[in-house]
Amino acid sequence: MITLVTGGNGFVGRYIVEMLLARGDRVRVVGRQPYPELESLGAQCFQIDLSVPESAVGLGRAMAGVETVFHVAAMAGIWGTFEDYYRNNVTATQRVLRAAVRAGVPKFVYTSSPSVAIGRDDLEGADESTPYPDHFMAPYPQTKALAERFVLARQDIATTSIRPHLIWGPRDPHTFPRLIARARKGRLMRIGDGTNRVDITYVENAAEAHIQAAAALGERSPVRGRAYFIGQEQPVNLWDFIDRVVAGSGCPPIRRQISARTAMGMATMMELAYGRLGLRQEPPLTRFMVHQMTHSHWFDHSAAQRDFGYGPRISTEEGLRRTLGG
Repeated sequence: MITLVTGGNGFVGRYIVEMLLARGDRVRVVGRQPYPELESLGAQCFQIDLSVPESAVGLGRAMAGVETVFHVAAMAGIWGTFEDYYRNNVTATQRVLRAAVRAGVPKFVYTSSPSVAIGRDDLEGADESTPYPDHFMAPYPQTKALAERFVLARQDIATTSIRPHLIWGPRDPHTFPRLIARARKGRLMRIGDGTNRVDITYVENAAEAHIQAAAALGERSPVRGRAYFIGQEQPVNLWDFIDRVVAGSGCPPIRRQISARTAMGMATMMELAYGRLGLRQEPPLTRFMVHQMTHSHWFDHSAAQRDFGYGPRISTEEGLRRTLGG
């Protein structure tokens, strides 16, 4: 089988590539840079910038004979212009999907985010019937939602969308490094009352969910045209989990605390100031960050279990051992 992974050198994408190679697939990777490490593993790499129109030619070559596209590439983060996020998350997704349709690819798996369903309120045990919110606090969830809607609405190719929440694990370039760096500098403080629960997803479980969904996807599959929340066995208390990560990294415990209301006010002022000054670096606090750190966001995973057999093979405890050691 020939499979194609966009963003195959990214955090989740790299695990998907390795799993596909391990089962014997011929894997093609699309990314902005050459990836000699992936090529040494056996992947065929195509250097393509998905954010520009000229990428259509290269995509056409990369898609030839492909049976499944895993579109993992995205502009992540919580700060930046809407235009940049739209170009990288919406326009690029449209470009990849249209190239897949032109090439006759039968299956398309999109990496989404539960943030596409997160509005102002807590979500506790929410399922996939939860609507997109009317208002988003950052360009990332807004553009991921726009791209997801485009993907799932297509009728000329079998599509599905996977929504893993707070992905972590070995080689994590985002969540754990940010927390640990702030903790080591004494800049990490507890925001809110510390009672909010969230879903988390160990990275190998997230990668396996993509592959399981692709295997179940087809013309008449219940997976077609649907989005799926995935995560670990149970939601965790966010701040208890952060405390474990901080302690496991040898950092001092979190001592300082700030109320959610105060943090949100500070974040609003910082966003206004950074926006007016045209600063591209991320403020110390943003509204989206504060909301994520102070609200509950956990989901019902039964649809993924029912439709393509998802279940987290690696437990949270084992995942922490593999990530932090000990």
